[in-house]
Amino acid sequence: MRWYAAPAGLVGAGLATVGYASLIERNLFALRRFEVPVLPPGQPPLRILHLSDLHLLPRQRRKQAWIRGLERLDPDLVVNTGDNLAGPLAVPAVVDALGPLLDRPGAFVLGSNDYYAPKPKNPLRYFFPDRKRVAGDRLPWRDLTAALTARGWLDLDNRRGDLEVDGRRVALAGVDDPHVGRDRYGDVAGAADPEADLRIGVLHSPEPRLLDRFAADGYPLLLAGHTHGGQLRVPGYGALVTNCGLDRGRSRGLSRWGGSGWLHVSAGLGTSPWAPYRFACRPEATLLTLVPTSVV
Repeated sequence: MRWYAAPAGLVGAGLATVGYASLIERNLFALRRFEVPVLPPGQPPLRILHLSDLHLLPRQRRKQAWIRGLERLDPDLVVNTGDNLAGPLAVPAVVDALGPLLDRPGAFVLGSNDYYAPKPKNPLRYFFPDRKRVAGDRLPWRDLTAALTARGWLDLDNRRGDLEVDGRRVALAGVDDPHVGRDRYGDVAGAADPEADLRIGVLHSPEPRLLDRFAADGYPLLLAGHTHGGQLRVPGYGALVTNCGLDRGRSRGLSRWGGSGWLHVSAGLGTSPWAPYRFACRPEATLLTLVPTSVV
């Protein structure tokens, strides 16, 4: 073998991987399903559609159509854990993508990329947790919030609220994005309503210090996003980073939290326009089927 054959092969494999990650996998939208035993005994199942990290641009018609098609799942409740926007003109595209889902009971929190546009940055920064945040131009988050609340969705940014879902009362609490220091757990602190049929804690970035407080206050189901599942995963190893305080093993999917509770972290549906890659980590939405605790 000639001396330059191996390096040339490695370069070719690298270019093929980049091409696959940027042109193919980031558009291979997937639906994940989990069954979660959190309902009181004897109750029928309840379906939650968990959406996160759309990072939507108006030109992303395929992604918008795929999200609209999730209506066919007939969810009882939709929870959106933030980072919907990827540019200043994206609010109408987000509302159009959510489409008929906005007619269903829903709740949301915002993420940092609903407040600030993404900026190009060195990807090695993600390996240093104490790095200074890089924020872009301000985005029209107030327009997004107004559009969602006008359709009846609950804004859970440092708020609590109740929803009637399939004839049952669901108590929810949420915080604004801790990734940029907007969380104020004190505004929602205190025991969750013990009379509710279901209690859910919602946040964008799954910081353990906040997950622990939700669990201690009696929220057995916690929903978050932000991590992109690592976005670039190594087969057999998993995520390299989570971009928050959560451990790599929980970077996406369902896991136990707080002893008897459950955490679901969505790997999300998008990427930053400045890092449009996914590898071994397809963009996703999740249908959570909640069942009584005695079922599983």
